[in-house]
Amino acid sequence: MGERRFRALESIAGGDWPGFRKGLEKEGLRVDPEGAIARTPHPEALGSALTNPAITTDYSESLLELVTPVCESTAELMAAIEGIHAYVHRHLGEEALWPLSMPCRLDGEQSIPIAQYGTSNIGMLKTVYRRGLAWRYGRIMQSIAGTHYNFSLPDAFWRQWQQQLGDPGPLADFRTQQYFWLIRNFRRQSWLLMYLFGASPALDTSFMNGSRSGLAPLGDRTLFQQGATSLRMSDLGYNNQAQSSLDICFNRLETYTDTLENAIHTTWPPYQEIGLFRDGERIQINDSVLQIENEYYSAIRPKRTTESGEKPLHALQQRGVEYVEVRCLDLDPFSAVGVNEDQLDFMDLFLLHCLVSDSPLIDDNECESLDNAFQDVVRHGRDPDARFCFGAGAEPLAQAGHRILDQMGELAAVLPGAERYQAVLATMRARLDDPAQTPSGRLLSELGEGRELVDWGLAKASAQQAQVRAQATDDWDAHLAEQARQSLAEQKAVEDAESEDFETFLARYLAE
Repeated sequence: MGERRFRALESIAGGDWPGFRKGLEKEGLRVDPEGAIARTPHPEALGSALTNPAITTDYSESLLELVTPVCESTAELMAAIEGIHAYVHRHLGEEALWPLSMPCRLDGEQSIPIAQYGTSNIGMLKTVYRRGLAWRYGRIMQSIAGTHYNFSLPDAFWRQWQQQLGDPGPLADFRTQQYFWLIRNFRRQSWLLMYLFGASPALDTSFMNGSRSGLAPLGDRTLFQQGATSLRMSDLGYNNQAQSSLDICFNRLETYTDTLENAIHTTWPPYQEIGLFRDGERIQINDSVLQIENEYYSAIRPKRTTESGEKPLHALQQRGVEYVEVRCLDLDPFSAVGVNEDQLDFMDLFLLHCLVSDSPLIDDNECESLDNAFQDVVRHGRDPDARFCFGAGAEPLAQAGHRILDQMGELAAVLPGAERYQAVLATMRARLDDPAQTPSGRLLSELGEGRELVDWGLAKASAQQAQVRAQATDDWDAHLAEQARQSLAEQKAVEDAESEDFETFLARYLAE
C-alpha cells in the first residue's frame, strides 16, 4: 500500500469522513413453475422496461434488471433492493426469480426471448442491438445473470484527496485520473473477488447445448468443475473471438475511450458476413467489432451518467468519470436479493484499497498475465493444490489473498466503523482458509452427489419468493406502483411524439 496515499486517507478519515456512494443493478431470470425460462411478456405491473428507472430488462424479455437509487449506506442500499424485490415478487404470479447466475433450464436458442422496448426509435435501437448480440454470440450466452455494483466517492472526498496529494488541476480531471488509478489496481486484484464471491461452479446441461467442454457430470442434467468459482466469468460464459482481439487500455481515459471508439468503427469480417438485414428486418446496428461501447465485456467500467440521447463514451470524454461499475459479481444464491451486507461492505473497502495502493501503468505483458490469473481463479480457484501467478512468482491463492486482506485491515483500522469492517475481513479470511465456506463451495456441498442444479435452484427460488413476499414494504410498493404507471405513460408519450423513421434515426445516431 502506498505510504503517502495511506497517510492522506488516514487524515481524511480522521476528520469529517464523507463516506461512500453506492448502487446496485441486479439481474435475474423469470422462471416458470417447472424451472424453465419464462416466455411471457414483461409484466405490465412492472411498468415500461424502456422508461422505468427501477425495473427494466437486460438482454432477454425474461431477464429482469432491478436498479436501486444511489445510496449512502449499506443499510439504505439493502432496504432499496429488498423493497424492489418485494414489489417484483408480488407481481410475478406463478413465476419466480431464478437465484443463480447460470441460467435455469433452457430449450435451445429460441427459448430465450429478446427484450422488447416498444415502437419508438430509441426502443427499437435497444432491441436491434440485442438482435445483433444473438447473431454474434448466441442467445444462450446472454441468459447469464449477475450483480453490477456501482461505487463512487463524493466530491467532498475528492476535494480533500486532491488537496492531500497536492494536485493543482481541475477537480474533474483529477477525479477521472484517480478512478483509472483505482481501475488498474482492480484489474490486478479482482481475482480475489472471484474466489470470495464466485457462486457458479455448476450449470445445467441445457446451457452447453450438447457440449461438455471439460466439465464433469454431477447429476443427469448437471455439469460442474470441482475447483471452479465462477463459470459465469470463465471462457464458458462471457467470451468471444472478436473481443479477445481488442486491446482495450485502462491506463487513462484517453486510451480507454480511443480504443473503444476504434472498435466501434472497425469492421469485423464475420459480422460483415452476417449482414445488417434479414428478411427485411435490421439485425445489427453495424458490422463493427462492437455495435456500441456497452457490448464490450469487462469486469469493471468507468461510467458517467448520460443525458438524453448521449452516448456513454461521449459523456466520459466531455465530463470525465463519475463512478465505477463492477460487473464480475455472481448472484449470491444464498441471499433472497442476490447480495448481502458483508459483500457490500467488503466491496467498499476493497475498492478504497485499490485507490490507496500504488498503481503503476499496466503494460501489454502485465495485461496478459492479469487476464490469465483471473481465468485461472474462475476455473481452479478452490483447488487446494493449485498455485497461481499474481505477481513475481507462483504461490497458493490463500497466501496472496491474506496479503491483500492484511493491507485492507490496516485501511479498515483508520475508517469510521472499523469494527464492522474488521468483522467482514474475518469472514473473508475464513473463506481463504477453507474453500468450502465460499459460495461456490457451499453450492457444491448442497448439491452433493446426484442432486440436479435446476431442482436445487427452483426450491431455493420458491423459498426466497415466500420470504420476500412476506416482508412489509408498503412504502416501496406504493412508490414503485406509481413509478410503473408513470413509465408506461412516458413510453407512450415518446412513441406518440416519434416523427422520424428508424433508419434515418439510426444513421444520425451513428454519425453523431
